[in-house]
Formats: sequence, C-alpha cells, structure tokens
Amino acid sequence: MERATFFSPQAGKTVDAPQRAQARFGIGDVVRHRVFDFRGVVFDIDPVFANSEEWYESIPKEVRPHREQPFYHLLAENGDSSYVAYVSQQNLLADGDGGPVDHPSLDELFEDFRNGRYRLRRSMTH
Repeated sequence: MERATFFSPQAGKTVDAPQRAQARFGIGDVVRHRVFDFRGVVFDIDPVFANSEEWYESIPKEVRPHREQPFYHLLAENGDSSYVAYVSQQNLLADGDGGPVDHPSLDELFEDFRNGRYRLRRSMTH
C-alpha cells in the first residue's frame, strides 16, 4: 500500500498515512457517536489518527480505537454544551435525519442545512 505524509497541528508532527483512505463520512455530514450521547457536523478528516499521544493514551485501553482508520473533527453538541470533538470512524453513525446541529461555529464554516447535511461555505473551498 502506498503511503503519504501530512502535518498534523494537533499532534505537532508529520503523520504517515495510506495514500487512499476509505472515509465513510464527508465534510458537512451530520453524525452521532455510537456510544456517547452527542452528535456533530464533520468539518475535517484525518486519514489516520493524527492527534497527540497524550490524547490517545487518555482513552481507556479496552475501548481505544485503532490508529489506522479515518478520524473526524466535529462541531459537536450534547444536551449541555457545544464543543469540538475528535472521533474515530468506528465510533460514528450517520445522523442526517436528526435535523440540524446547534453549534455556535457552524455559520463560520457552513451555509445551509439541506437533505440531511451542511454545505461548506464557498469561501472555505479551494
């Protein structure tokens, strides 16, 4: 399998990843966590784990996800607050039918919510 590298600001280092990753979700998709009670909008995707070792080690070993899968950056919400989450693909389910997400940063990145997903602002595309 061909490999590529990318710089991860969260990890503060260059990360090795497969050249082609199989992401199940895309930017603007609404997802929910498989175990914990929160949902969010995907705003970035890492092809493999690309956060800090401290973050990874803080997850209990028996539920720690493997590194060689996509990880998603989410504008997340639960019943109490809004925040940014970093979640492995194995822990996410589609939730576009659940309606829009209430997060204060949504308007900075996305336009409207239509057909179960958000559309990225034109100013954010390349």
